Amino acid sequence: MSATAIVLAAGEGTRMRSRHPKVVHRMLGRPLVWWSVTAARKAGVGRIVVVVGNGADEVRAVFAGDDDVEFVEQAERLGTGHAVKVVRDRLGGLSGPIVVLTGDSPLIRPETIADLVAHNKEGHYAATVLTMTPPNPRGYGRVVFGTDGTIKAIVEDKDCTERQRKELSECNSGIYCFCGRRLSASIDRIGCDNAQGEYYLTDMVSIFREEGQPVSSIPCCDCSELLGVNSRRQLAEATRVMQRRINGELMDAGVTMLDPDQVWVGPEVEVGRDTELLPQTMLWGATSVGEECVIGPNTRLTDTRVGDRSVVEETVAVEARIDDDVTCGPRAYLRPGTHLMDGSKAGTHVEIKKSTIGPGSKVPHLSYIGDATVGSDVNIGAGTITCNYDGTNKHPTVIGDGTFVGSDTMLVAPVTLGAHVTTGASSCITRDVPDGALAVERSRQTIIEGYGTRKAARDAADEEKGE
Repeated sequence: MSATAIVLAAGEGTRMRSRHPKVVHRMLGRPLVWWSVTAARKAGVGRIVVVVGNGADEVRAVFAGDDDVEFVEQAERLGTGHAVKVVRDRLGGLSGPIVVLTGDSPLIRPETIADLVAHNKEGHYAATVLTMTPPNPRGYGRVVFGTDGTIKAIVEDKDCTERQRKELSECNSGIYCFCGRRLSASIDRIGCDNAQGEYYLTDMVSIFREEGQPVSSIPCCDCSELLGVNSRRQLAEATRVMQRRINGELMDAGVTMLDPDQVWVGPEVEVGRDTELLPQTMLWGATSVGEECVIGPNTRLTDTRVGDRSVVEETVAVEARIDDDVTCGPRAYLRPGTHLMDGSKAGTHVEIKKSTIGPGSKVPHLSYIGDATVGSDVNIGAGTITCNYDGTNKHPTVIGDGTFVGSDTMLVAPVTLGAHVTTGASSCITRDVPDGALAVERSRQTIIEGYGTRKAARDAADEEKGE
């Protein structure tokens, strides 16, 4: 029978000092609770139930459109045991393997979840606890073993005696696998006689032991997987762990990084072989980068697709498409809907929005191109602007193949330049230009001879008069 994951995400997270729920804070571009749910999916869990409470709407919004995620609201936050009770009551009982995860432990690997479920099923245990031995156990519940070496109980940190704090080093990770049928039948036995006055899910270990039910534990070899996030410092620590994990996998797959500690790559990003990611590069969302590219330095790409052999330097791109052999930057801004086709260029201090730049075309520097369709082998001179907004609506600009747009040209949309058109520098083009034509719009230049000499003489005379 496929497992069900219960992801606990109802807490306030007061140590974050935030107006928002702890589990929606982001690690490498994705909310903390997203990581836990994604790990459960990849582990093959068939049903995912997220327990929400504080900031419930924000947590639900993380999974908008995800039909495989169910939500159960814990109106009163009375502890982890109470949260699972609420789920049982809402679902009308629990059955099959039940994996309990926390929404603030984003580093858990899918393989670890799958191993936990397999261990519990093979041993027919009522419960299996995933344990760890962290360098500093402070804040974690301690695992108490019996004389036979099996787990006997879990004592929360606040309820530990000083002796237990000193002598017990193996800790509870907060992640479990239960037999759903036995958990459903016995969970009402959890009480709240403890320092917090809460219903602890950890009490199920001693309850099952009293009932003669088999309970097991398995250690997690890598404690970093089980780091919880309760503060912004811990968020930074978890981010560093995941950053190194992802970057290590990329380098193993053939990606070069001059300094991996200065490259941040989101979990869904794809990067091809022989691509180099330079320092201060951030790749977020559904970004993909092809082979033999150079990305960075100082570059942020979000939901952007890059082809092969392209150079993207000091660039911010959002929902853009960059094809093969493209040069972009430094200091370029590609806004949503930008498409740079094969061999094109967007140069220094260039902003492009909702526009297609055709094959081999160049926007070298100091230009804004918006709502435009630019053909192939077009040269856009420095300082060119498509004047696409009239204060109410946006209008299109079309530039034909082989056209040369002179520097400081204003293209007042809607306007079309045909193929192989030339515009004179400093022209304001307000009407369509046919193929092969030259368009020049300038005021007549006036020269006043001797003006500078006469002005200098007047200034000197004024100075002698003391004026």
